[in-house]
Formats: sequence, C-alpha cells, structure tokens
Amino acid sequence: MDPKPSLLRNVLVRVFLFCVLAIGIRFAYIVTLRGESCDLGDFCFFSLPDNLNDLVTTAVTSSSSSSSAITVTDAVKSSPPRSNTVNFYSSVFQDLIVDGFLSPHSKSLCVETATGDDVFALKQIGVSDSVGISKKASKPLVVTGQAFRQPFKSNTFDFIFYGGGGIDNLAKQAEFAAEVCRTLKPQGFLVVHTASKDTYSFYSFIDLFNCCIFVRTRDVDKNMQEFVLKKESGIVRPIRVDDRDLGDNDNKCSVPGYKRELVGNAEPLIAEEPLKPWITLKRNLKNIKYLSSMVDIGFKRRYVYVDVGARSYGSSIVSWFKKQYPKQNKTFEIYAIEADKAFHEEYRYKKGVTLLPYAAWVRNETLFFEVNQDPGREKEEKEKGRGMGRIKPVQSSGGNVGSDVNKIQGFDFANWLKSTVSEKDFVVMKMDVEGTEFDLIPRLFKTGAICLIDEIFLECHYNRWQKCCPGERSSKYEKTYSHCLKLFTSLRSSGVLVHQWW
Repeated sequence: MDPKPSLLRNVLVRVFLFCVLAIGIRFAYIVTLRGESCDLGDFCFFSLPDNLNDLVTTAVTSSSSSSSAITVTDAVKSSPPRSNTVNFYSSVFQDLIVDGFLSPHSKSLCVETATGDDVFALKQIGVSDSVGISKKASKPLVVTGQAFRQPFKSNTFDFIFYGGGGIDNLAKQAEFAAEVCRTLKPQGFLVVHTASKDTYSFYSFIDLFNCCIFVRTRDVDKNMQEFVLKKESGIVRPIRVDDRDLGDNDNKCSVPGYKRELVGNAEPLIAEEPLKPWITLKRNLKNIKYLSSMVDIGFKRRYVYVDVGARSYGSSIVSWFKKQYPKQNKTFEIYAIEADKAFHEEYRYKKGVTLLPYAAWVRNETLFFEVNQDPGREKEEKEKGRGMGRIKPVQSSGGNVGSDVNKIQGFDFANWLKSTVSEKDFVVMKMDVEGTEFDLIPRLFKTGAICLIDEIFLECHYNRWQKCCPGERSSKYEKTYSHCLKLFTSLRSSGVLVHQWW
C-alpha cells in the first residue's frame, strides 16, 4: 500500500488548520485588542485606502455601465438612518452650512464620538471628507485618538465638532483647547455643544481658547447650547464695557461685570456688630452662598485652594474645605500657608497639599512671630493645643518681645499668588491671619492679584466683645467692627465675592 496519499492529506490538513488559526488570531487582534471592526474592506488583513472614493469615482467614469458603481459617500446617503441621533446631527450640520460655518468641501473632525453618528451625519449631507476620533476606534468612520491627543498634523481641519455635551465631563479641557488651536486651520470653525448655560461658565469656556474668537451661541434643544468659535491670529481680548479696573497703573486688572453680578446674589453682610460674635458669625456660615453652588465651574484650567493661616491640617482644610465646600467633583490643588512651626511636621506626609512654611506678608522680610492667648477663646485654643500666632516686623517690635516669640521669614503673598495662578484658574482663598488682613488685602488690590481670586472666606479681627467677660472687649486688636465691615464692603463693591468667616 502506497503511504504517499496519506502523507499528502496530512500535510494539506495541517496547512488548512494553520490558515484557520492565523485568520482567528488576526480577527482577535483586530476586534479585541485594537477595538476596531473587521469588515469586508480589510478582511482583517487589509485597510481601505484613503483615496477609495477617488478610485471608485475614476472607475465609474471609465466604465460604460457607470450606474452600477456607487461611491462610499453615496452608500452612506442611500442607507437608512442609524438612529434619531443621526437625524439630530444632520439638522444641526445643515443649519451650520446655511450659516456659512460648514461646507461640503470642509475637511471635518468629530471629537470623542464613540458611535460615529455625527460623522455619519456629515457624510450623509455631503461633507464627505469627515472623520471621527475616539479612544476605541470604529472604522471606517472613527479612528483611534482623543480630544486632547489628536493624531493629525497641524492646520489639518476646516471644521471641528464636539457634540453631546462631552466637553462638560472632559478632564483635560485646557489640553483639548490647545489641540484645537494646533489642528484647526486659520479661519476654521470650532463648534461645541454643552449643557452649561450660565454666564460665568460661558466666559470661562471662551477664555480656554486663546486662538479663537467667539462667533455666536444658540440653543440646539432645551438642555444643550451650541458655541461657535473661529480661529484667528493675533487675538486681543476686548475689554467688556461692564468690567471694572482695579490696581495701580502698573498692575491694573479688571473684574468682569458678570462676576460683579454674582456678588449681588451672595448672602448679605452682617451690618450691625454682633453682641455674641462667637455665636452670630458661626451661625452665619450656614447662610453662605458658595460660588460653585451658583455657577458651573467646569471650564477652568486648574482648581486651587489657598489656605492663608491654615494652622493644623484638620483645622479648616479637612473639617471645612474637603467636607463642606461644593467642589463639583473637581480635584483641587491645595496650598497651606502657615508660619507656626508647631504645625509643619504633620503636613510632611499629606498628599495633595503643598505647605508654605512662611508668613504671608506684603514683602519679603524677616518677621517676629508671637504666639499668645486670645481673651475669650482660651477654651478653644486649649482644645486646639496652641494659641493663635501673630506676626510683626522686626524693626517695629522694639524691645518688647515676649517669651514665645520666633523669627520667621515673611514673603510677598500677592506676588506669589500672581506667579502661581492665572485668570484661567478657579481660585478659592480662606484667610485667617490675626489682623494682618488689613495689610494683605490692600496689597492684593494694589498689585492686581485680587482679580485672580474667585472667592474669599475672610475672618476679620477686631476688638470684639469677650465671651469670658461680659461688657469687655478684646485688647488684642485695635480695629473695630466698623473697620471690618468697611473692608468687606469695599471688596464686594469692587466685584470680589467675599464671605464673613469665623
């Protein structure tokens, strides 16, 4: 019996099994690992050429039976709508064509489009040179990419679209804005749909895009608003007529009118001096209308909390800011400014908190730091384990120096703030500096740093009535309640949202 046929059959079977295995591995790689579709065009081995439309069109021209050939765009047009979302986007894009922001010849990009419905809609209405990007590709409509990491060359697109309110939840909005400025052609248009509709968030959004000017806004449905921006070169932001200038001539800054309007929505100041401030001011904390409870703070580059006079980590950072301040699920960078060395060690291992172990002051210089007891607050200070610290310039201290006194380094707080944050950041500040607020606040105004702060929680120190001794005032401070009220009023009248802190 001849064994050759059996040997040949075994070889053929093994070749066949190997081919099946190779196809299976290729399919698993494409669909599972790369997250892409395996369609007729690539058969899991080959990709559709980028110029497929041109090739098919050429074939149509050269063929005598041209009616039998259909381009990719024609196929999209003739296919039934995939969902109501496609119909919605088709309507939106047709309006944009009518208004001159989009044309059939626009090279277009849709950002963070998982299903590609917006890309499909573009092709359906004749904008054939369109593509989408998403973390998980869905070819041929959507390729791999992200809003803040677009896999394209600079000045590629005439039109960029970000729909579905996706930008509202985008963690890296500033990076997305930078990518738009890179990939969008000059005179190109950016169109974004967002659920944010308040004035504060609108201007925060506009400020993200240094390369673009605002063109228009409109409601596309009851829950969504559309912003249209145009890329221009050499943009200078216009000063709004309701802006208010603060600072001296060399450090002038402007508080926008929409911020000053928000001040009018804040809780009223306590006009009359409270007879029991330890009760009245503490109760007033329940009346505070936080800025982040009035507006959407989503379109900010960074979120920063500055605690001036932080004391211990659990004092106000944990007990108040982390537990009570409405942060809208944003992660804040925290700066703790505390001159008292007794609290420095506990900050060493606290993640997300930067300690500045100095005294906030009006200039860089050496200061005396004195810890003493505040009459009427002995019980509170005993529970906290240490009295409140006050700073005093060395040259003004004379020879009267107490026992619990140390030399410390003061730093120019206003200049530090200007070098640390910008108007594109959302900045919250709490200040409890034992009377130094009457030096620091004027300095913030003079340098223009006051415009960088969105919201201030200020404890003003004055010769308050004492809890321990009815009819007696604290001798620790020279200022009166009227001085404090004047300070709060001047801040609010300048458009700075400040709250009375206790």
